[in-house]
Amino acid sequence: MLTLAAAVWAGLVRIGWVLPTTGGLAASHGPLMVSGFLGTLIGLERAVALAALGRRWAYIAPALSALGALASLLGLSVGPLLLTLGSIALIAVFVEIIRRQPVAFTYTMTVGVVLWAVGNVLWLAGWPIFRVVWWWAGYLILTIAGERLELARLTRFTREALTAFFAIVGLYGVGLLLLSFTPLTDIGTRVVGAACLLLAIWLLRYDLARKTIRQPGLTRFIAQNLLLGYVWLVVSGLLTLAWGQQAAGLRYDAMLHTLFLGFVFGMIFGHAPVIFPAVLGRPLNYSPVFYGHMVILHVALLLRVIGDVAGRQDLRQWGGMLNGVALLIFLIVMAASLRRSQVRLAR
Repeated sequence: MLTLAAAVWAGLVRIGWVLPTTGGLAASHGPLMVSGFLGTLIGLERAVALAALGRRWAYIAPALSALGALASLLGLSVGPLLLTLGSIALIAVFVEIIRRQPVAFTYTMTVGVVLWAVGNVLWLAGWPIFRVVWWWAGYLILTIAGERLELARLTRFTREALTAFFAIVGLYGVGLLLLSFTPLTDIGTRVVGAACLLLAIWLLRYDLARKTIRQPGLTRFIAQNLLLGYVWLVVSGLLTLAWGQQAAGLRYDAMLHTLFLGFVFGMIFGHAPVIFPAVLGRPLNYSPVFYGHMVILHVALLLRVIGDVAGRQDLRQWGGMLNGVALLIFLIVMAASLRRSQVRLAR
């Protein structure tokens, strides 16, 4: 949670808000968010599951990621190394998961973790973030896609649909290789964008959320977050396909934040009422209040993207600020819901 707060603060500094900061915090926005917060959160979720089966060593991966994030916040040079080691350790966790459950969705998520580790190794080797960010993105995209693939089986999709899914994953990999290890950097980035677009269309077609959105309560809330996230993945794919490689600037901001905020955090908002109780071992009561941070996130992101496309720095800045507010409200609401659940259990 500390890492998430620091990453949001760094993002606000990067977007132009004048806030108290240390020298290198703004540059750490991406690594803190992806490897520090999301890497630790996902690794912890997997470690909890394996620890229940007697594999407590699985906690090594999120522990390394958390230590790497803390070291980065303190300005210690060992931070990137610890984050990289955490991603490599998570590969071992997923190897164990595959050994226990060798199916399509576990293979998909394992490929995602490998992409994260490769991206971290390249970053540790001195590559600029704009060249490794799509490796990091692949980690989150395939982790989410793998989880949804597991549930999509309930829709009884065809073998051809599964083949198409893995063809899209392969296309993303081809794009990464082109943009990283050939002179065709711009083409490779566009291929990655095309893969994101196709994956979003696949998820919109086959995800179970299309059916569960008709149900009430928490189930509908989760489905709405998922479907909105897929729409943002469509937008990110279209922008990346149209604009190609960007090293910085407004287009870069729109391409990445429609993906990381709209898609990834849309998924987190939807899954948090399920993930947090699983990780913390505490129940969480759903409330319609959850819609508050969801609405603010997506409206603010729309405002931010309009500012990016129109060249309106004021809209971009306020959209970014409201995105940060949405994440803050999200944390407060989750903490309050967990606390309320504990009080009810105590009674």
